[in-house]
Amino acid sequence: MASPDILSAATKVTGSGAGTDTIAAISTPPGRGGIGIVRLSGPEAAQIAAQLVRLRQPLEPGRARLADVLESMSDDAAESRDSTRIDEALVTFFAAPNSYTTEDVVEIAAHGSPVVLELLLRRAMDLGARLAEPGEFTQRAFLAGRIDLTQAEAVRDLIEAQTLTQARQAAGQLGGALSRRVGPLKQELVELIALLEAGIDFAEDDVDVAAKSEIARRIEELTPPLRALEASFARGRIVHDGLTLAIVGRPNAGKSSLFNRLVQRERAIVTATPGTTRDLVTERISLDGIPLELVDTAGLREGLEEAEQLGIARSREALADAALVLVVLDATEPLNDEEHRLLEAVQGRPALAVVNKCDLAEAGDAVAAVDGLPALRTSALTGEGIAELRERILALATGGAASEPGMLTSLRHHQAITTTLAALGDAAGANAAGIPHEMILLDLYRGLWALDSLTGQTTSDDILNLIFSTFCIGK
Repeated sequence: MASPDILSAATKVTGSGAGTDTIAAISTPPGRGGIGIVRLSGPEAAQIAAQLVRLRQPLEPGRARLADVLESMSDDAAESRDSTRIDEALVTFFAAPNSYTTEDVVEIAAHGSPVVLELLLRRAMDLGARLAEPGEFTQRAFLAGRIDLTQAEAVRDLIEAQTLTQARQAAGQLGGALSRRVGPLKQELVELIALLEAGIDFAEDDVDVAAKSEIARRIEELTPPLRALEASFARGRIVHDGLTLAIVGRPNAGKSSLFNRLVQRERAIVTATPGTTRDLVTERISLDGIPLELVDTAGLREGLEEAEQLGIARSREALADAALVLVVLDATEPLNDEEHRLLEAVQGRPALAVVNKCDLAEAGDAVAAVDGLPALRTSALTGEGIAELRERILALATGGAASEPGMLTSLRHHQAITTTLAALGDAAGANAAGIPHEMILLDLYRGLWALDSLTGQTTSDDILNLIFSTFCIGK
């Protein structure tokens, strides 16, 4: 018989919430700026803050107070109006539980001088605060139940966003978009588990055991939305991580000119002399919100000089490593043996043949394919075909996957969903084979634990430490 304690074990609490000590950190980026913020969180945050600066009015929750940052905060200096003032600050107090961490939080906004901020931070530690670890403010918010783990990860993603689409995706996840997709599915799974548990534990009380058809129906209803969530990883991963696109081809085919067209500035040197590009030239762009790192490579041929040979070797490495490939062909020249081999080598990969210099070639029908590879006519000089090229690159990058709220963006999320799907598949198979419900429950609990780990209920301390260690200090 399945233990009635398994479900409670599956929803293990990883922490009780608020910490017992007060932490402090500089929450603005290193360097100089107009504003710099020192943040404190914990039971002694307000008391410590009151000793860090000379407040002009007492702290009050939800109110900002002007304060003086003094060179020395001895009792005599704090009381004296003649004490040396080195800065003026704005101090904001957020009383528990109405704060980011659900603890008392104080933020001291001074001018962004590293000297002043370090003075405040060192003084806070002298008064009993502890230097915060990376991500500890957000970790306290998670442990207190203010946010779940997907929302905590979204904080980091929002800070690191390099495109508006990345920021939009992170903001949606921070707002609970992924949690809202997972929550109802988890609830349905819990209800199925409860149904089987009741049939096993209370059979002597004439509680009906779930019929095989009912179990199959419930599992079948859970599977499509989980499949859709799993499929969202195809685009979510790309939005989160971006891709590398290598532009390869023979010398003087127009690779650098196309590269400049895509980055919309003269980034690579372009001359009429073949072999101008001797090394990799890279640039990061955003294509409809998808981060792409473009790599302009040296022309592939038998190099005449050592420098060119080294550049060609690096080009082949870039070709092997790239997620997407543009093979640039010269519309005014017939294909040579090197190009035939190159087109053959990228078969089966996300790749596109770009027949460039079409403005110099004889007018003809649109090119659908070259050596079996999808193709497109362009002119880097006139801009013909460039808009369509961008669309084709985007289609290659996303595989046609559409943007949607609550997409999976990390491998950890994807593994949780695939584990749940595998567990439900095993449970469905066991049910169809007439396996006892006690064994079916083991598979269902495995799926539940995977969903719990997605939002944090059963996440181990090791995983938590790994996640929050990637945050910046002060967040």
